[in-house]
Amino acid sequence: MLISAGPKRAEHKRSEIVSAARTQFLRDGYRDAGMEGVARAASVSTATLYAHFPSKADLFKSVVLETVRDFAGPVGESVLARGDARVRLLVFANAYAAFLARPLTRAIFRLVSAERRRLQEVADTVLQSARDDLGGVAIALIEDLERTGELTLDKPSWAAGQLMGMIDHATLVLGISAGDQAQPRRALPAICEDAVETFLARYAARATI
Repeated sequence: MLISAGPKRAEHKRSEIVSAARTQFLRDGYRDAGMEGVARAASVSTATLYAHFPSKADLFKSVVLETVRDFAGPVGESVLARGDARVRLLVFANAYAAFLARPLTRAIFRLVSAERRRLQEVADTVLQSARDDLGGVAIALIEDLERTGELTLDKPSWAAGQLMGMIDHATLVLGISAGDQAQPRRALPAICEDAVETFLARYAARATI
């Protein structure tokens, strides 16, 4: 029995559209990027483009959400690491820092911030999704370490925010303020090690320090 290639072909075409649109949005900004230009770059008709994405706002939202989720894959996989609290936190921290240090990650977040006034609902959805996806990984890890007795804390979400904030400042904030290509003077592993040691000094159960 032959299986129709239609859905697979449609998904491939959709991926090509998203890739072409990402290039257009990053190069021209939301206002100046046109649906016709995206269609040409993706080698599809405008009818096909609109069949996948009814509006430019829908396309922009999909581009940003899918880019962040694709690039953040290693962050989610970091929870599978085995070892003590220090090892597992370092794996997460390094994956998170690498994600935020990528020039394209910074460019996407900068683009969303720039368009927030024009597309507030879309921008809020995108930023909340990123917080939920990335913060959720940190919270799940911290809750697991709390269950094993390696951490002592009252609110996992606050602890996760503190750990991520130490990494945010040295990576994403630097990139947005100094340019997408800017990298911290200190190596990312050293930044992550300091963040984890500071975190453990506050939250590690005494027997695990």
